[in-house]
Parts: sequence; structure tokens; C-alpha cells
Amino acid sequence: MKFRHELKYLINEGDAALIRQRLQMVMEPDRHARKGSYHIRSLYFDDYWNTAYNDKINGVDHRQKYRIRLYDLQEDFIRLECKIKSGAYISKRGARLSREETERILKGDYGFLLRREEEACRRFYAACVTRVLRPRVYTDYEREPYVLAAGDVRVTFDRNVRGASPGFWITESAMPFYEALEPGKLIMEVKFTEFLPELVRLLLPARAAELSAVSKYTLCCDQIRHLTAGI
Repeated sequence: MKFRHELKYLINEGDAALIRQRLQMVMEPDRHARKGSYHIRSLYFDDYWNTAYNDKINGVDHRQKYRIRLYDLQEDFIRLECKIKSGAYISKRGARLSREETERILKGDYGFLLRREEEACRRFYAACVTRVLRPRVYTDYEREPYVLAAGDVRVTFDRNVRGASPGFWITESAMPFYEALEPGKLIMEVKFTEFLPELVRLLLPARAAELSAVSKYTLCCDQIRHLTAGI
């Protein structure tokens, strides 16, 4: 597995505009963002004990969580992913899923995953069977990405972060989403593999600018729990 560093910042739109202006002098827009950004929707899974959620909140050093993700609501590219966090490093295992395979997973049919060669499929099957892993929350947001080959650097701005309860098909346009961030706030993420070039480091917010360990997953879980409390 390739492990990468990850930094997260909770910033406002004014800061984002200034940082973007500076970033564009040293970084290129990601070629996958044809109009400057793309849409990401993920369905996260957790077990009966909410282990993924609690491990994140409690700052457990080594943890992992599973999700099904697609981009721009296109069903021809659905991925099953396991995101692994070890100290200050992150890594991902993944596998492509068809619409039919995704539907089977959402219905609780995981047996076919044992016939897949990818390690992520087998691990997900084991987690579903032994830990009663089930859909927990949808996350939804727009991502504006920039890349730099030196250091394998990727900087992204994630805005309009929203959460929704599971129970809907992953591309459902009428899914009821709820905002997970304060108005005018967004999440800036910085990922790099080998090193973070000084030119990029100087452009990042000061550590006082809300360097954050909170994930979009926990933010959306908290929002959905708050809105559905007592229902």
C-alpha cells in the first residue's frame, strides 16, 4: 500500500479565494475536474458499535472505514473503498463495483465479494459478516482539486458538505440532504506522498487557522443524529 500524509483545514470562502489565487501560480487544476470541480457522493458503513465513528472521535491511532463512492452521480464508475489511517498517514484499498453489485450490497447480499480478487472486497465481506457492518450515512459535496507532480501533492477545496440518512439509492436526486458545515465554511485538504514542497507549504493556512482532524463522515453523522433525535 502507498501511504500519504494528509492535512485538513476548516476555512472560510475568503481564505479559499486567496489561497486559490496563490496555488494557481504553482499547481495545476486536476484534469478530472472538467469544469473546475466535480461532485462526490459516498455511502459510509459502520458496525453495530459505531466503531469507525468512535475511533475517529477518540483519535485512535490506527483505524479504517469503508465506503461506496461515485463521482458526478455516474453509475458507470462506482468504487468500494477502505480508507486506512495510521498515525499521520493515510492509504486506500479499492475495487470497482457494477450497479448490480452495488444493489446487492445495499440489500445485504455480500457473498459474491468472496469471488472477487481485490483485497478490499474480501475485507469488506469479512467486516459485514463478523462486525455486522451496515450503511450509516451519505456524504455529498463539491470538490475543487489542484495537483503538483513534485511530491505527488494534491490540494482540494470541499464545499457544500451535506449528509443524508441511508435508505436511498446512491444516485437518488431527491435524497434529503442537510448541511454539515456553518455557512461560508469549507474544508481544505492537502495530501502528499514524498514531501511537501516549500512553495506549497508557504501558501497553506497557519496552524491557528483551524487545522482540523474532524472528518466529513463524523460531521455528517452528527448532523443526521441531531436532526433525527427523538423521531
